[in-house]
Amino acid sequence: MTEHSTDDGRWSGELCCDPRGMSTAGPPDQHQQPAPEELPPPAPSAVERANRMSAANMLRSLAPLVVICLAIVGWLAFVRGDVDPVREVDASGSIRSAAQSAAYELEAPTELPEGYRATDTDVEAQSGGAVTLGVDYSTPSEDYALFLTSDDPDATAVSDVLGGAEPADTVDIGGREWTRSTTQEGEPVLHRESDGVTVLVTGDADDGELETIAAAVRPVVTT
Repeated sequence: MTEHSTDDGRWSGELCCDPRGMSTAGPPDQHQQPAPEELPPPAPSAVERANRMSAANMLRSLAPLVVICLAIVGWLAFVRGDVDPVREVDASGSIRSAAQSAAYELEAPTELPEGYRATDTDVEAQSGGAVTLGVDYSTPSEDYALFLTSDDPDATAVSDVLGGAEPADTVDIGGREWTRSTTQEGEPVLHRESDGVTVLVTGDADDGELETIAAAVRPVVTT
């Protein structure tokens, strides 16, 4: 500290810089505090890193599977587009077998136009000699038609169709008179009966397709 004498005889003093590095006196606002350093965001924990890696790995592993599944679905759609959904059967064997077992001249559709395909057959031979033959058809419009003939008065297949059916009119098909009726299910049915034998054609096909099947009904030749 250095002392000086003033004109009025008083001593005044001033602070000097301390050689040991001590700061000189001054106003408080002259001492600037260092700005706080911004801390970096905390690093993700090991669990968070593991979860992120697991999700990413899962997506990467699923991506090839998704591509493979889509390829398989596309291939199946392409293959099924070329596959005929109708499973056609050869009804000639069942028709011939029923004709050989029947005690009456059994009739069945023969030489149907292209597009009429048999899909199933059913032959029921009773111990008393009664024979019932049923043949399912897929028509050109891919509708269903059923041909049925039986000499069994109690045949369930016949009563299921004609039971409760309401006759509408008669129609000449192939030189024979058929009765046109409507079943309880609302489907058309063409039927005729002669000498205790019932012959009928029914299904959800239209009248024209049912009439085509009825016109093709002829006696079956077994020899």
